[in-house]
Formats: sequence, C-alpha cells, structure tokens
Amino acid sequence: MNGSEASNPACDGGLEALRRFTRSQPPVERCELCGATLDAEHPHLLEQKTRKVSCACRACALLFCDQRGGRYALLPQRVVRLADFAFSDAEWEEMMLPIGLAFFIRREEGGMAAFYPSPAGVVESLISLDSWKRTAGAHTILATMEPEVEALLVNRVAGDPQYFLVPLDECYRLAGLIRQQWRGLSGGPGVWGAVARFFDELRQRGGPTGRVRYA
Repeated sequence: MNGSEASNPACDGGLEALRRFTRSQPPVERCELCGATLDAEHPHLLEQKTRKVSCACRACALLFCDQRGGRYALLPQRVVRLADFAFSDAEWEEMMLPIGLAFFIRREEGGMAAFYPSPAGVVESLISLDSWKRTAGAHTILATMEPEVEALLVNRVAGDPQYFLVPLDECYRLAGLIRQQWRGLSGGPGVWGAVARFFDELRQRGGPTGRVRYA
C-alpha cells in the first residue's frame, strides 16, 4: 500500500464524528416565501387560490397578509375544545358523511362546506348543510369562525364524540397522517391509534373543557 492509499486514523475518526453529528441534526425549517430560518413557533399562510398551506417567517406573514384581497391569508392559532356543542346522531346521518371524521369551514362568500379525510387526501362533501345551520345557530362561538382559515373539526370514530375549533392546517395535518398510516381497506390499527394520539394532543392544547387556549 503506497502513501496515498494509507488510512489516517485521526482523519477517519474525524469524518465519522462529522457524519454522526450531521445525522443527529434535525432538518432546518425555512420560510417558503423568502427562505429564512424559522423558529419552532411560526406562522402558517393559506394560499387562497390553491388552498396550499405554507410555513412563513413573521416578516413575510406581515408583508403578504397585510393586503386586502391578497394572495395569502394568515391562519389563526387558537385551539378550542367545544364542551357543549354536539351533532345528534340524526343530524350526522342526515349529512351522509362516509366517515366519522370531518371538518367544516365558513366560505368567504357565505355558507358552509364539509370535508373529510380519506386515504387519497381531503374530499369535499357535496351535501346540504341545513342541519349545520340549525345546530350551529345556538352556539355563538361558531359564529366567530374566521372564513376559509378556521374549521370545526369533528371526531365521531370511537368513544364520546369530540368537537374542536382549530386552524385549517390542523385539519390538513390530520388528513396527511391518515394518508400516511392507512393500510388495507379499513385503515388498520396503526392509523386509528395515530388518530387517537392526534386528538389527545388537541385536548392538551385546548386546555380544560370549554376553555380557549392559543397554541
């Protein structure tokens, strides 16, 4: 073996240490508008036309959302557990949703829309929401939902039904979780365990029953 091929133990050890350091570092999250490094707590923006949610720095959030009728809308951060709100079984069946998970948003032009997660992503349900109007009319907090960017998230999959007022990106996060974890025709035990953990986290963020907490 000549000198150029000889191994240098000190050099090899340094390279291995560098590899371990690189592998241990979490990926850096960056603003999708300007590329700046983001804090753990950072704003999310909704692109109005495509419905895409983007991570943003605070400067970009202020810049791009301070424009009436602009391209982006700032997503709120509050998570509210609704203790005294419920759809009856009859009201839920009337909406003919194929799964016990759904979220509802107010449209900018008025009216409501219902969506549910599926193995293929988020699906809009083309149904009449007369039952929503009857039920929601008695709950003033639902009248405060910000159009397009905030949602009523409902979980009636197992146990007692759960109702939360959440930012729209939480609904997309749930849909992505289901799409990633789904196995076979019924989803498999892994996906429903992940869904249960997701709602456990929401309960913690929402604080005691009926209280409002900002994430």
